[in-house]
Amino acid sequence: MLTSHFVNAVSYAFELHARQNRKQTEIPYISHLMSVSALVLEDGGSEDEAIAALLHDAVEDQGGTRILEEIRRRFGQQVALIVEACSDSVTDDPAKKAPWDERKRAYLDHVEHKSSGALRVTAADKLHNARAVLADYRVVGEALWARFSGGRDGTLWYYRALADRLGARCPESRLAAELNRTVSELERLAAR
Repeated sequence: MLTSHFVNAVSYAFELHARQNRKQTEIPYISHLMSVSALVLEDGGSEDEAIAALLHDAVEDQGGTRILEEIRRRFGQQVALIVEACSDSVTDDPAKKAPWDERKRAYLDHVEHKSSGALRVTAADKLHNARAVLADYRVVGEALWARFSGGRDGTLWYYRALADRLGARCPESRLAAELNRTVSELERLAAR
C-alpha cells in the first residue's frame, strides 16, 4: 500500500523538476519520473523504491549533496541510498561534473554493487529512457543523436552495456529483459 509518504514524494519531485522538460521536447520531465515509479510498482517494488524512482534524478539534476541530504531527511536512509546509487554525479556544481564517458563508465561499473532496490529503479529508469529514445528515433531518425552527449555511437554503446550488465545481474528481471529487447530494436533500426 502507498501512503502519504508517496504523495509527498510526488509533490517534492514536481517541485524540483517543475521547470524541466525531456531533452529537446515539450514533455514535462515529471512524466518520466512518474513512469519510472509506475514501472517500479508494477514490478513489485516497495514504496521506498517507488519514492526513490520519483527522485532518482534529483541529486544529479537539482543540487547534488544538498538535495541528497534533503531526501534523506524527508524520506529516509533507504530512499537516499537508492537515489545516490542511481545518480551518475553527486557534485553540487553541475559545471564540475566529470566528462560524459567517464560518468557512464563509472555508472556501469557500479551496477555490480547495487542493492536489489537500486537495480530495480535503475532498470525501470533505463527502460523508460530506452523506450523514449526508440519512439523518438522512429519519428526523427538520425537527427535524434544530436540530443545526446554520447552521440549515436556512445548512446548505443551505453544502452547496450546497461542492458547486458542489468541482464547479467538480474537474470529474472522482467524490466531488464524488456530493456534488452528495446535496445536490440533500437540497434536494429539504427543499423539500417
